[in-house]
Amino acid sequence: MKLSVIAKPRAKKEKVEKIDDTHFMVVVKEPPVGGRANEAIAKALAGYFGISRSRVRLLSGFSSKQKVFEIE
Repeated sequence: MKLSVIAKPRAKKEKVEKIDDTHFMVVVKEPPVGGRANEAIAKALAGYFGISRSRVRLLSGFSSKQKVFEIE
């Protein structure tokens, strides 16, 4: 399943907010430096869906706020 994600790095609290079935807003504490925010978003999505981190993969939007993740 592919998910469209709006990333919000450098927040005070972390949260995953569902917009509709395939669109999410993910707020993380990590800064967008060296892929740290992308990793934090993947971990947040894995926690939200109750799956392991290895089943979440970033497909596009490595340096953008609009990202596409794949959940296996």
